[in-house]
Parts: sequence; structure tokens; C-alpha cells
Amino acid sequence: MKPVAFAYVRARTLEEAIACLAGTDGEAKLLAGGQSLTPMLNMRLVRPATLVDINRLPGLDRVERDADGILRIGALVRHTDLLRSPLARAHGPLLVEAARHIGHRAIRNRGTVGGSLAHADPAAELPAAAVALDARVSIEGAAGAREVDAADFFQGLFTTALRADEILTGVHVPPADGARWGFAEVARRAGDFALAGVAVVTRAPAGTCTHARVVAFGVGPTPARLRSAEALVVGARIDEAVAHAAGEAAAAECAPTDDVHASASYRRHLVAVLTARAVLQAAAGGA
Repeated sequence: MKPVAFAYVRARTLEEAIACLAGTDGEAKLLAGGQSLTPMLNMRLVRPATLVDINRLPGLDRVERDADGILRIGALVRHTDLLRSPLARAHGPLLVEAARHIGHRAIRNRGTVGGSLAHADPAAELPAAAVALDARVSIEGAAGAREVDAADFFQGLFTTALRADEILTGVHVPPADGARWGFAEVARRAGDFALAGVAVVTRAPAGTCTHARVVAFGVGPTPARLRSAEALVVGARIDEAVAHAAGEAAAAECAPTDDVHASASYRRHLVAVLTARAVLQAAAGGA
């Protein structure tokens, strides 16, 4: 199949892109990497009246760190560029590890950080990593600029806090402050969407965990913080027994459903195993 007919606009500025969105009454789609949008167009799952190409927008393809230590990643940063960025590897290694699991090289070469977040696929890696890192999503629209906590940005299946006339412009990761991370997923084949995955961030300045984020993906409509697992980790000196208990708590808390790829019970089993694995990886300082 081929897409239905649409108007094409190559925006030169952010203001022009926002104006295009505002003038189409929600009937426009943004084109960045196009790795999710193009097949959806071809299958006619989406039928926009206008396609707004934002690849030429200046300043959104950078990875920077400001004076406050915040890592600022522009929406048009390609996954491959994130993997190669010394700043991202030093100050956002969980995002780098998550990006390493995205699709295949050709997809990573074109796909963008902003596109992955805005698409909000429940099995995607970057949204879960952003929630685990307490990141904030930067948005600009006709009413001005705003920031949204990543945990509040993802609102449902392929649904975010973005309004029809708004563009996701970047993601901001707070300073690491001794944070450690873990990441694990299971997919049928390398490059496939995960059947289940877990991202973990901890802080244990004196050996005892004082902060934990345990976030599962592929097991619900949005990245899911597993607070019962977090509660077991905080206040503990992490070892295999603690990690195993956190995994069991995580499995009990998540609520996956059956589909053609895996049963709910199998996904719960994966969450238990992957949580324990990621918690131990974080305790060991990431790898």
C-alpha cells in the first residue's frame, strides 16, 4: 500500500513548524527520522492532511551539558549520534545503553531521540530510560514553551502530553550525582521490539541504597514505575537476595496482557528476571 495524498511542508524554523501544526486543526504529522511514521503512512494507519518535515530545524541536533550539569539532548539527535556522543556516554550512559537496543543500524542512523519519545511505543527503550532518569521533556508550541516530567509525559498507548500544536524539542537529564544504572530486555531477535525490559537507576553513596527507580517497558501502555520493587531496594545493601526479592515484587506489580507475541504470565516472569538482573548491574556500577 501507499500513503493517501498529503501536503508537504519543509519547515525552516521552529516557529514555522509550530505555525503549520496550529493551522491544520490536528491534521498534521511531523517528519523527523520517519522510522515509525513511514510504515504507518504506507499501511494507512495514519492519514495526515499535511506532513511537516522538521529535519532542517536549527539547534535541535545537539548533545550539550549546561553549567548546572544538566545533559540536554535535542529532539533531532539521531540514535547513532547519541551512541557516539562523549557527553552522553559520560553523563547519560543509561540512555546510550537503551539506544544500543533500538532496531538495527539503519534504523538508528535515521531515528531520532525526539521521535522515539513522541511516538511513545510501549515497548520502546528510550521512554523507559527517560522515566528512570527523572528526565524532563522540553516542548514548544503556539502557547509558548514548557517542560514536563518524563513520568507525566507518557499518558497511554502511543499517547503523550503533547498538544496538537506542540513540538517536542528535547529531553533534559539531571546531573548523575553518583547514580548507577542497569538495563536488560528480552526480544525474539536482535532488533525486534522487546517482549519486556527493565531500566534501573540507583544511588548508594555509602553502600546502602538511598534512591531507586525501577521502570518496566513492554508490559503495559506506558513505561511503568514499579514502586514496590523500588521500596525493597531503598534502604538495603543490594545483593542477590535483595535483587531477587525486587524482581518478584516487580512481577507482582506489573500488569501485562496476552498477545500474539507472549502471554501475560511469561512477561511477568521476564520482568522478575530482568529486574533482578538490572538491579545487580546497577549495584555493580553499570556495565
